[in-house]
Amino acid sequence: MTGHSDPEAVLGIHPGATDEEIRAAYLSKVKQYPPDRSPEEFERVRDAYEVLRDRRQRARRIVIAPGADQPLAALLDGHPAQRRFTGFDPWLKALEEAPPAKRSE
Repeated sequence: MTGHSDPEAVLGIHPGATDEEIRAAYLSKVKQYPPDRSPEEFERVRDAYEVLRDRRQRARRIVIAPGADQPLAALLDGHPAQRRFTGFDPWLKALEEAPPAKRSE
């Protein structure tokens, strides 16, 4: 392999790859570059897999990388941060319905 710093390129997958695709690509590359024969390549493959198997690290990469096939919300599916905060909705509605304030000059 040539000097790729992009984990997806190291594993040969697209940015929106699923967990199963990432794992399959990792296992394929480990067979291709075993640690006893290609220690540097194995380390690069392992490092790329470590970044991509962590959903939070992968989500950060997708936000930065334009053109990702999978939206950020799909990676955070079920995560509390994905839920919409509605605590201010009654106040915002009241502000929208209130008559415009008169200016004093």
